[in-house]
Amino acid sequence: MADLRIVQIRSAIGSKPKHRGTLRALGLGRIGKSNVLGDRPEIRGMIARVPHLVEVTMLEEGAAR
Repeated sequence: MADLRIVQIRSAIGSKPKHRGTLRALGLGRIGKSNVLGDRPEIRGMIARVPHLVEVTMLEEGAAR
């Protein structure tokens, strides 16, 4: 299974509380912070909720960890 590198590129200030909660669930909290998560349907759903706040990069198998 591939991994996704998720980087927060915009501030959550002024966004909806559900969007802020989704960022926290993804392990993000401020601009420039990143997290590597597995490419699973739950993670894809969270990314789909906040595409305007994050940037997603697909990583090779085993390259991130």
